[in-house]
Amino acid sequence: MKNLKITFVLIATAIAFASCKDEKQETAQKALDVYTNYVDSVSKITQEKAVENWQTIESDYTKLKADAEISLANATDKAKIQDNLDKSTIQYEEFKTNILAEKEKMEASSSKSVMYTTLFGPSYVNDDMKFNWVNKDNILSVYDNFVTTVQKNKDSYSREDWDEIKLVYEALDSRKNTVEKEGLTSHDNNKIALLKLKFAPMYTLNRMGAKSEENAEAKK
Repeated sequence: MKNLKITFVLIATAIAFASCKDEKQETAQKALDVYTNYVDSVSKITQEKAVENWQTIESDYTKLKADAEISLANATDKAKIQDNLDKSTIQYEEFKTNILAEKEKMEASSSKSVMYTTLFGPSYVNDDMKFNWVNKDNILSVYDNFVTTVQKNKDSYSREDWDEIKLVYEALDSRKNTVEKEGLTSHDNNKIALLKLKFAPMYTLNRMGAKSEENAEAKK
């Protein structure tokens, strides 16, 4: 009878131990499933939406990955779970690289749009620098706003800013050639010529100054 009781205790202990092992494995698998499903889900959303919600996506990902790793540490059979966790991690890192590149591109584009609106005034329309919105009636005010704005902010522009300013200035000049044929008055044309004479040396001197400052800063 005594031996029977001992055998029963040993069996019960073994069952409890096995149950505990199964529970830890099951918990680890569930945490992994939540993690992998999350990675699959976010990988399928559009880049624009991902950029817009990036902080939330990254925060949720960090938490779910940490939960999966903690559960994995207590699992009894780690090999399969670890392999799947690694695959999802690689999948997310590839997704993250693409989204961060898109985020940087969108932020640069947004920054340029703000700059262009400031340079060309409230009538500015983003049409890939074709300036089709500029005509014989508003071109003088566009040039005036451009040169006045550059003069006002010339000390704050970086070398890259000056390069961008020169690029859009040349695009505006190209549009002016077309507008001249569409009835631009000699009066407005002469005023534009004076504004162009004002801009040219301002651009040259200040871009050189910005480059010198950057070089000096780099040497530090």
